[in-house]
Amino acid sequence: MVESSRIFNLNGKLVLGSKSPRRNELLKILNIPFSVRASEVDEIAPSNLDDIDTVSWIARQKSDALLSSIKLDEILLTADTEVWMDENRFGKPTGIDECVKMLLKLNGREHRVISSVWATDGKIWKNSSQLTKVTFEKLPKTWIKWYAQNYKPFDKAGGYGVQEWIGHIGIKQIEGSFDNVKGLPLNSVLEVLKPWLRS
Repeated sequence: MVESSRIFNLNGKLVLGSKSPRRNELLKILNIPFSVRASEVDEIAPSNLDDIDTVSWIARQKSDALLSSIKLDEILLTADTEVWMDENRFGKPTGIDECVKMLLKLNGREHRVISSVWATDGKIWKNSSQLTKVTFEKLPKTWIKWYAQNYKPFDKAGGYGVQEWIGHIGIKQIEGSFDNVKGLPLNSVLEVLKPWLRS
């Protein structure tokens, strides 16, 4: 595809600071060329932060970890997505048992999925966060165990992927952005990239 056919063009080269295949897939929708660069970050946030500030803080840590690798003509994009319910944070399960335990807590109830996105060239910093409400049907425990055993969603906050089997048969309602639940709200991406977008 030639450059002139792109609707979004950047003054700089975009770097996605994530190895998530879902974020990679979503970012490609914008038809902005990008490379991938990621580092391991301890996703522990200060305990005094609320849900949105916690997610934003972790997404910023991901940017900080890669900042020294950014070249003069590059723009770094990082994100974090988390599941919250009853003021409790549901991270990535360490195995099948923890995954089932998480999903049983979410089962038949509404929870919040929060994503925060940062973009920086090392001088300008832009941030945007989104919240989506997700309601699960009341699912049999056998279904939840089957999903955990067969899909092994251990790289996903809350222990589930909205685009997977459990999302299709188990989610009753989504209020807000589907892309947010999947891991990268594209309207937030465009919001943080505004300083570098060419018209």
